[in-house]
Amino acid sequence: MTTPFVDARQVRRNFARVAGHYETSAFITREVDRRMLERLDYVRIDPQRCLDLGCGTGSSLTALRERYRDALLVGADFCEPMLRAGRREKGLLGRLMPFLKPQSAALALADAQQLPFHSAGFGLVWSNLLLHWLEEPRPALREVCRTLETGGLFMFSTFGPDTLRELSSAFNDGYAHTQRFADMHDLGDMLVECGFAEPVMDMEVLTLTYASFDDLVAELRASGDGCAMHGRRKGLMGRTVWQQARKAYLALAQDERLPATFEVVYGHAWKGEPKKISDGRAIVHFDRVKK
Repeated sequence: MTTPFVDARQVRRNFARVAGHYETSAFITREVDRRMLERLDYVRIDPQRCLDLGCGTGSSLTALRERYRDALLVGADFCEPMLRAGRREKGLLGRLMPFLKPQSAALALADAQQLPFHSAGFGLVWSNLLLHWLEEPRPALREVCRTLETGGLFMFSTFGPDTLRELSSAFNDGYAHTQRFADMHDLGDMLVECGFAEPVMDMEVLTLTYASFDDLVAELRASGDGCAMHGRRKGLMGRTVWQQARKAYLALAQDERLPATFEVVYGHAWKGEPKKISDGRAIVHFDRVKK
């Protein structure tokens, strides 16, 4: 049995710890979500049921509600404190502004690799910055394909290999300090392998700048984006290690600001007609010959 790379318990702990203030801390998540929504402008769909996979506190559901007003919305996440925080925020908003139409989205505790939903139940599955937290994307991709109706759309974002490259190089101590990020082309191949048709992938690089090394680390921790790899340093990091990392990062400064690279990968793909039945036999279509 192979040793896993990603510590799923640590992923859950990281997000549980920040759930109460996540919405005010997760700047990069909100920005990528906004850019994903812009990409949705070019896709013509009218789904009756939408799933936000890895929904966190459910902020994406508000924008999806504005776009698909008559759709049934469901958010799923495997971190219960994040879901509780989302329910509290939506309840407070409803009390402060009762004239607003309720969001009417269900929030479900669920593992992306084993979803508790019927097959072919959703016309759209939306997922913002989830896949890099998983040990292996394929099980989740298969589940997404299963829960999508034929002709349904999967739209997602994740981080690519250049993400936080400056942080990794600053430590250079043999331990993991960031997640393991999949390449855009590999993800495209995985989509096809898991049953999707016509995958479209693109990527952009966002560079954020910080006044200090400590500001960067504090923001990553506050947004739940701390390293959750089994190969991370488990004990306390000594002062010498921190000082060496600060010094190495300071050498990258530009105009007295420290850069942090985020390679953002966007993808969407459609669920095509099934090619096999449940026992693995292939489906062959014959066109009727017109006389």
